[in-house]
Amino acid sequence: SMPSEMLLKIFSYLDAVSLLSVGCVNKLFYDLANDNGIWMKIYSSCLQPKRTIWKMKSEQTEAVPLGCAALHDKKPGYWKKEYILKQTAAVKTRVMRLTKPLDPYTGLPFKNKEAMKVSCLSWIIVLKDKNGKEHVVEKANLSFKDTSLTILWYSTNWPCLDIVSTLKLFGVTPLLLDQSRPPNKNGPRRRSLIAEYHLANLTESSVPVGADRLVQLFSLNPGLLVGIWKEKNEIAFVMVSLHYHQLLERSILGSATVQYSPPPNKPVLDDIDPEYGLHDYNLHLEMHGRSCTYLRGTFRNLFCRKGDIANGYLRLTVVSLKDNRKHLPLIGTLGLSWETDVFKGNVKDCYVMNLTLLDEIGEPFWCFSAPVYMELSSKASGLYDYMGDIYVTNYADSEGKVCVKLVWLEETKEYIIVSLVLYISTKKVNDWYGTNY
Repeated sequence: SMPSEMLLKIFSYLDAVSLLSVGCVNKLFYDLANDNGIWMKIYSSCLQPKRTIWKMKSEQTEAVPLGCAALHDKKPGYWKKEYILKQTAAVKTRVMRLTKPLDPYTGLPFKNKEAMKVSCLSWIIVLKDKNGKEHVVEKANLSFKDTSLTILWYSTNWPCLDIVSTLKLFGVTPLLLDQSRPPNKNGPRRRSLIAEYHLANLTESSVPVGADRLVQLFSLNPGLLVGIWKEKNEIAFVMVSLHYHQLLERSILGSATVQYSPPPNKPVLDDIDPEYGLHDYNLHLEMHGRSCTYLRGTFRNLFCRKGDIANGYLRLTVVSLKDNRKHLPLIGTLGLSWETDVFKGNVKDCYVMNLTLLDEIGEPFWCFSAPVYMELSSKASGLYDYMGDIYVTNYADSEGKVCVKLVWLEETKEYIIVSLVLYISTKKVNDWYGTNY
């Protein structure tokens, strides 16, 4: 029953976040909270543009006549929208500036944590059931590595696995940031869609990648791992591995419905004989669980010739079976740890692989972080330098494949990588360089 003029006067004392919140009460409050006069005052006092019209004092701004073009000719909510756009653009600019310095070790930005802190970035998953109802899971544990971030969600209120249809992964940032105080968890936020996974018939249509006495793991590209309770056939936890390459862009620059698409690569003129194929590639590889790292290595000056191209792939040999000087030991026993509010476990022979392949000028060419598993090979080893079982780890996506062979040495209780080969899709290479291999 309070007059709109009085409500409008009260609203004029609110900050931007409070205005957005009060606009959710009802239609009247929404209309009043969109008032151009209030938002123009906030816009001019906070952003302080150089144009003289915005240099008015707050008292003058309140007294701007409704006939002023800046107010009267604009639709309700115009200055609110302009303020939000300017604020989000400023945050994105600060974040992208932090991603410019590169780590010479990995070729990736090394201020990722600072950029995440500046943007107050977090991640959520949204499970949608077959009835269209959405279940949001926010509580997450983060684990940082050189080139990736692993996020683990667990809950006591997962929807029934039989009715889940999709899982969406979002980056979440406050719609408006106040540098003087921490963001309000209940304040307005924006979502950026990172990936969408189809979970219908998950246990029937997917191959399990590992299990312990409590859970069975199922993997979906890119980087998703779903743990299912063996006894109840219900979700125990969800784990996602995200590679730092384009992580921030996908977590911030996308929309709630459309994923961010990076601009196409601009090829650099290469005057080396095309018969030489790829050359001077560098690889940074990590193999890790959630809390421990089994291998961290950089391999330089990788190349392939025309003869290494077959069946739609270019082959880059990183570790050769024949050259035992380059064979690599893994530190520790491979396994992927998990936890919930009550239980903890470790799935053996399952781990996360982070791959960063840089082209000849140091640009990230192929990057991923994904859970993989190791299985016993049925083939005889044919190795004279080692006596032990041979295991293989294979990974594939639309851009390439990774094939790893390991031998288990019982005497020293360790795995040795005896072969590591990358197969790069010719389509990926042709799109990257504008060539035709």
